[in-house]
Amino acid sequence: MLHQYLPILVFAALGILVGAAFATLNLVLGPKRFKDPTTSAGIRQSDPYECGLPSEISKSFRFGVSFYLVAMLFILFDIEVVFLYPVGGILKSADSVFVLVEVIVFVALLFVALVYVWRKGALDWR
Repeated sequence: MLHQYLPILVFAALGILVGAAFATLNLVLGPKRFKDPTTSAGIRQSDPYECGLPSEISKSFRFGVSFYLVAMLFILFDIEVVFLYPVGGILKSADSVFVLVEVIVFVALLFVALVYVWRKGALDWR
């Protein structure tokens, strides 16, 4: 019974060993830069890195609604396209035209939704 789990245990032990080796090498060979927190470089280095925004931007900085709208539409259409992946496996074994018609209707509805969103101006970056 144990011989069935042996490859998993070896793989886990190897992963832990490589991770520990890299962490140890980083501590031993890595640069040791301790900046003075009173200088500007030390202050910037001690600040947390958040979303690529420079730390000089005030905390009241806000994104526009169009940013969130485009992001939500991207997620919506991205998830809809994921539903097309299983169709590849179904079409291989199915000899029915019905599946093909379903896919065509699905893509047509996605296209209609895209045209509607485009006409409403949701994709315009203001």
